[in-house]
Amino acid sequence: MSAERVEKKKTLELRKKHIGPSCKIFFSHDPIKIIRAKGQYMYDEKGQQYLDCINNVAHVGHCHPDVVKAGAQQMEILNTNSRFLHDNLVLYAQRLQDTLPDKLSVCYFVNSGSEANDLALRLAWQYTGHKDIITLDNAYHGHVSSLIDISPYKFHQASDAELNQSVHVAPSPDVYRGKYRADHPDPATAYADEVKDIIHGVHEKGDKIAAFIAESLQSCGGQVIPPPGYFQQVAEHVRKAGGIFIADEVQVGFGRVGSHFWAFQLQGEDFVPDIVTMGKPIGNGHPMSCVVTTREVAEAFMSSRMEYFNTFGGNPVSCAIGMAVLDVIEKEDLQGNALRVGRHLTRLLEKQKEKHPLVGDIRGRGLFSGVELVKDRLKLTPATAEAQEVIYRLKEQYILLSADGPHRNVLKFKPPMCFSTEDADMVVEKIDQILTELEEALGMKMHNTSNVENESIKRELPTDEHGHQCHGGFAHDRVSTQGVPQRTKRLRT
Repeated sequence: MSAERVEKKKTLELRKKHIGPSCKIFFSHDPIKIIRAKGQYMYDEKGQQYLDCINNVAHVGHCHPDVVKAGAQQMEILNTNSRFLHDNLVLYAQRLQDTLPDKLSVCYFVNSGSEANDLALRLAWQYTGHKDIITLDNAYHGHVSSLIDISPYKFHQASDAELNQSVHVAPSPDVYRGKYRADHPDPATAYADEVKDIIHGVHEKGDKIAAFIAESLQSCGGQVIPPPGYFQQVAEHVRKAGGIFIADEVQVGFGRVGSHFWAFQLQGEDFVPDIVTMGKPIGNGHPMSCVVTTREVAEAFMSSRMEYFNTFGGNPVSCAIGMAVLDVIEKEDLQGNALRVGRHLTRLLEKQKEKHPLVGDIRGRGLFSGVELVKDRLKLTPATAEAQEVIYRLKEQYILLSADGPHRNVLKFKPPMCFSTEDADMVVEKIDQILTELEEALGMKMHNTSNVENESIKRELPTDEHGHQCHGGFAHDRVSTQGVPQRTKRLRT
């Protein structure tokens, strides 16, 4: 390695000095210095192994040898831009298209999920000639200015944020905590009608809808699984209004849901988006992404007479890496593994729901699962502090998990796709132990599941006091509680 190896303390000092303060770090009280990784494991500077349940970017496993080899070999031969003919670009585009419905046939290669979603908006604006965008509450689509505008997960955090007047926020189709829940006779139609009403309001003001954009499964929003039929009905309303449907697969694509290669396919074969965006897992950690759309949308973009060029998008090295990722998914049956291990994990978590009053809901598909913690199963009082306590205690036992959602009370599973049943067994066993200890400290009893916010709580865990991020980092202050072993107080940073 050419880089100088420095002590952890010095690394932290240099980070504070040279890296922007808004760039947060996991577990800020005692951050982990990771120096290598392999498969579903990461290793710190002392060689301590951590099980990674967070990293959906290292899709086929950290530092997979086939992916590393493909990139290194192509880098030794050629890396240039896409203005030159090269087989890797077209062969990779063909491989991607083979995983998608036929109408999604034109690719634009870029370098990040944010870049992909930004380009998707440009395509929608040019194709429709309209400006207004409908997004979902708690959505996150990227960090560039156009995407902060359509990411309530981000702009809700800013006290002085003003909503872009051409952006309209529809309710998240959350059937556990949302406006229309599992006991509703038709939540898909009810949520889709909310979008229809927004369209009507836009038209009354003399404006028009360019696009509806949604993560196929909401990730930062709390692992939300839309009810079947929701996307079909939304697409019908949006297209009738002259807009198009953008499916953001940046977090959940490439076989993670197990039963399908793309998460939007969970809605059924009769639903096909007009644009699909990809990122994170596409390069297994290499910075690359893609926008795939229809020939009609692509031709309209061309009619603007403005050339689209991306210096690094679709370069031979990135395409070689992308093809290697697809090869590994197929060769190692990682989509099948996601289905099998995901089902096993869900069964284990459902047993925890039966056992622990803190567990309000289990949801997910494949290796994309969420455990929502609540203090009251009727009121759905978010157990935010308890969720943070869980992830910190797991870290102390060398397991990396995150908490997210609008209340930061959803434990998120999105590990590398090589995650095993043995890994699932170990994590859930640790979660079981931690929840048991927390519930004993809080005086929670399972026989009173309708109201587990017990008045005789032995210890009141702290609430979320600091700014929100997609993944939790905390600062610690020692606290002492009578009858409870002294532990650390978890605060957001």
